[in-house]
Amino acid sequence: MNLREFYVARWKDEGATFIKVLESMPEGQGGYRPHERSRSAAELAWTLAQETQAVLALIERGVCEWEETPPPSTIREIVESYRASQATIAERAERIDNVAWKKPAQLMTGGQVVWEQPLGEMLWYLLFDAIHHRGQLSTYLRPMGGKVPAIYGPSADDSGQG
Repeated sequence: MNLREFYVARWKDEGATFIKVLESMPEGQGGYRPHERSRSAAELAWTLAQETQAVLALIERGVCEWEETPPPSTIREIVESYRASQATIAERAERIDNVAWKKPAQLMTGGQVVWEQPLGEMLWYLLFDAIHHRGQLSTYLRPMGGKVPAIYGPSADDSGQG
């Protein structure tokens, strides 16, 4: 198994976990934030959805224009946006050849390149960043009235056996 194949396998496993966490967010609680300087639950969840869109753009075009936009008004819309992109990523990543995996990719903001590195390295970074934000979001769930799903093992709310 090469690094690209391992990425695809991890993406498939992690993608299912992202959906469990997102679906555990109680509707109507998107404005929850544990501290005034923290992002709201909806903003964190929307960041995850936007990152999947960025990953698709990088795989398809080698460039992504990052633009932070306000989250949709419902958690359901955020989850559906995430699902729409997430489902396609593994399929498209499986088609990347070794040349494309090593080819420079660019993340742009306001028309300016802010980050350039080989596509594979950028995809791994974005996966790790998304996992980080998922961890943040998982700490919001109980105070929002939700249940924390099993992520890398059981939680107090989910034995992970079902």
